Amino acid sequence: MADAVLTRERVFDLMQGYRNTSLLRTGIRLGVFTSLAEGPAEAGELAARLDIDPRGATILLNALVAIGLLERKDTEFRLVDGADELLAGPRSVAHLATILASDWEWDALKVLDEAVRRGGVVVDDNAESSDFAYWQDFATFATAATGPTAGLVADELADWLDTRPTPTALDVACGHGMYGFTLAARQPSLRVWGLDWPHVVPIAAENAARLGVRDRVDFIEGDMFEVPLGGAYDVVFVTNVLHHFAEDRATALLARAANVIKPGGKLVVVGFTTTDEPPDADPAPYLFSVLMLAWTKGGEVHSERAYDRMLTEAGFTAAEVHRLPGVPMRVLIADRA
Repeated sequence: MADAVLTRERVFDLMQGYRNTSLLRTGIRLGVFTSLAEGPAEAGELAARLDIDPRGATILLNALVAIGLLERKDTEFRLVDGADELLAGPRSVAHLATILASDWEWDALKVLDEAVRRGGVVVDDNAESSDFAYWQDFATFATAATGPTAGLVADELADWLDTRPTPTALDVACGHGMYGFTLAARQPSLRVWGLDWPHVVPIAAENAARLGVRDRVDFIEGDMFEVPLGGAYDVVFVTNVLHHFAEDRATALLARAANVIKPGGKLVVVGFTTTDEPPDADPAPYLFSVLMLAWTKGGEVHSERAYDRMLTEAGFTAAEVHRLPGVPMRVLIADRA
């Protein structure tokens, strides 16, 4: 993108981007898209269906037309092509707005300038708070988005786990727990321990029950840097968490994991990574680093070179890096050295 030219229109779009997010989130929260999936409606009719103010409904619906999420014919509103699947149907991604456009993220990014000045978090309620309520939403709503990478991990480990007698796994900062539970669903002999804060564990337990593996899942509650980890385990998962810490702190967590992995065992890391490509070639990890700046003391998305350093220092071999088309997260699988 070296030849890209910034236009006046692009600047104005960036300045007002938050309005589009707000409109999408409001439409999801009020049930506009699910209601219109049942059929087109005038503003007054939809207002009655959703028990909202007719004037408010009219302004919202016209704005949703303006940004291309609805269309209007005369006085009747309807979904645009694709909206029934993406925002209302069984494969809807609308629930992800709860985590991708969360109030906590908005609050932190409103003071991003101060976070940049200080080099880290300035809001009190943040990713390093033990009672951060966002983690409950993440555990509840991120399960569907985890499916592709959890499936990849299960595919990669299936044959190897068949060679391990009575295999066990530890999922550090398990959140929804889907990495361990997906693997357990494929491997009937696998037992999983999930580690997370006390207010997150009940949600993970519900997911384990939904996947039919609750009887093979135990939980450890507490701080992953301090609580006894138990073990030893054949597999340790460290997923979507190392970007919360600077390289030395992330290495310390990986070293804790190495200490509880059986000889010949494996480590699975999932998260964003950067490469030697320029940021505009792969924007997602760099944009996510901005959130880490606003939410943590020293976190950022680590490069694949940094992961090589961290894994070697913590006692692992260099990782195999796995990618899925259209999925910004990477899966790194390493052996205990």
